[in-house]
Amino acid sequence: MSDVLEKIKTRRSVKKYKPDMIPQDIIDKVTEAGLYAANGMGRQATIIIQVTNKEMRDKLSELNRQIGGWKEGFDPFYGAPAVLVVLGKKDCPTHVYDGSLVMGNLMLAAHELGVGSCWIHRAKEEFETDFGKELLKSLGIEDEYEGIGHCILGYPEGDYPETPERKENRVFTIQ
Repeated sequence: MSDVLEKIKTRRSVKKYKPDMIPQDIIDKVTEAGLYAANGMGRQATIIIQVTNKEMRDKLSELNRQIGGWKEGFDPFYGAPAVLVVLGKKDCPTHVYDGSLVMGNLMLAAHELGVGSCWIHRAKEEFETDFGKELLKSLGIEDEYEGIGHCILGYPEGDYPETPERKENRVFTIQ
């Protein structure tokens, strides 16, 4: 089996991380993989925000927690020290699908590079808030973008999750 198929089959969502920051060159490689995701009509209408600043990471986590309705003190980013936020340009009709493909590439690249990852939702709601809009503005992002997801990154604490058996009766053939 090819290495790509093996990585697809063995990638799992990690929900407990060591506090150790990932080197920037690894984060850049993961990010680059996201930039090569398939996208509608080649528009490349997605952007990625790398968040490695702990203060900003914690602000995003807290906003995510509030939106999710969890108790104070819960970290929806599971302690991951780095976050890649994926956003899609709202005027692109395929922005959600394109952003989803970016997220998939990010998680597979992280796995290939020995880094744990997990897709965390509520980016849409975060970037609809004044805080989210101001954050984009502070980065010079003026177009209208919708948050697609957060790809949290870190070194797994404990065992890497095992691959569960696949459910049956999920493929149908027309010949």
